[in-house]
Amino acid sequence: MAPVSQDDINAAVWSACDTFRGTVDPSIYKDFVLTMLFLKYVSDVWQDHYDDYKKQYGDHPELIEEMLKNERFVLPARASFYALYNLRHSPGNGERIDKALDAIEDANITKLRDVFQDISFNSNKLGDEQQKNDILRHLLEDFAKPALDLRPSRVGQLDVIGNAYEFLIKNFASTSGKKAGEFYTPPEVSTLMARLMAPQEGDEICDPTCGSGSLLMKCGRLIRQNTGSRKYALYGQEAIGSTWALAKMNMFLHGEDNHRIEWGDTIRNPKLLDGKASLKHFDIVVANPPFSLEKWGFDGADADKFSRFRRGVPPRTKGDYAFILHMIETMKTGTGRMAVVVPHGVLFRGAAEGRIRQRLIEENLLDVVIGLPEKLFYGTGIPAAVLVFRKNKADDKVLFIDASRGYEPGKNQNVLREKEDLDLIVETVRARQSVDKYAYLASPAEIAENDFNLNIPRYVDTFEEEAEIDLMAVRREREQLKTELASLEAQMAVYLKELGYE
Repeated sequence: MAPVSQDDINAAVWSACDTFRGTVDPSIYKDFVLTMLFLKYVSDVWQDHYDDYKKQYGDHPELIEEMLKNERFVLPARASFYALYNLRHSPGNGERIDKALDAIEDANITKLRDVFQDISFNSNKLGDEQQKNDILRHLLEDFAKPALDLRPSRVGQLDVIGNAYEFLIKNFASTSGKKAGEFYTPPEVSTLMARLMAPQEGDEICDPTCGSGSLLMKCGRLIRQNTGSRKYALYGQEAIGSTWALAKMNMFLHGEDNHRIEWGDTIRNPKLLDGKASLKHFDIVVANPPFSLEKWGFDGADADKFSRFRRGVPPRTKGDYAFILHMIETMKTGTGRMAVVVPHGVLFRGAAEGRIRQRLIEENLLDVVIGLPEKLFYGTGIPAAVLVFRKNKADDKVLFIDASRGYEPGKNQNVLREKEDLDLIVETVRARQSVDKYAYLASPAEIAENDFNLNIPRYVDTFEEEAEIDLMAVRREREQLKTELASLEAQMAVYLKELGYE
């Protein structure tokens, strides 16, 4: 059976979106399409396992039933995608799909509690009963196409839901798409962050703005690849309800059973707590928070009961340091390390942000500053940076890396390459030494001399001297060209004369 690529899945999912276009707002139909993708994936995995047992045990349905009880999840027969597909021409598609999702939630309540509470296929948003039934019949037919056969033997290790979610966000030009784009991390940037954190067996890993959970799952996958162990725990919080539901579905699909993903605003209402009075601490904290969020929770920050803003309250209209300070506060004392994606303004803006930056540097928490290329992130052409902080640093210096020129150009977005770009960044961080025109290891005194401004060109000199111009050689070349031109014009005059043109 030919393997399926993410591009195949994305194309099929995009064509499923056509079913809704012109009828439903993109911000709404994204959730229907992704939930249907989940249902199809779960059904295909279940079918794959059922077929395997059938090969082993032949015509013994009760034995097959017994074996299926040992699966990591339960799929009630009437809740399968195929049961719904077979009834697609009958009235009541919306109600049937909702009941199927309820049945899946009930059968897997500890893993999927409340995940489908915000989505209803029986909603009036899809039009009157006849129109709704037609739309949902088309949707079921879209997902029954061979391209969307999502059995594990075809899909392999693909993060189907996470990648499709990111693909849809990238491709929605609507306002909702741009808004959601704040939370979209290109896959290679999340790979870079996971590798920089070097997650180990036994680590507790947190993403306080976790989106669909892809960055967390990358960290988990690294541990499994390097050690074969599943001994780690993933924690996340997500403010948008439908995206929280996707993260839960994603964890479920990928067998990440040791996770806790909360729904709520991380700054105003952090939910990953150790008891009631204090924030939980983690070995690794990673995030791509929304860039310069305007309404981040300034009004309650002064009285924050977790003292996250004791180094200073970030500006009212820029929430970047609110997320950074929250993450700093949740690192474990010995092993704690974090990587966060930020817009470049975080490196040099003054006033409150300048004071917070100075405190973090003086406390020797900042470890590495990495400047990334422009046009990597959807929704903004501006270049971003990755900051690495550690609770237990090897020295008191900060390593600056200018990785802004290492990428593969794309039509709409640039891409970091595995070998030339990602490997080079990770190896440079590990070596922790200056590299001409690429990296500089700065002392605290040098940073203080720069007024705690972290703008990368202040530390990494990428200036290339232009070769000296030999004016005499240029003059000789010019004379030679003039002679050649005169000779060509004389030849042209001969040809014109022969053709009768004087």
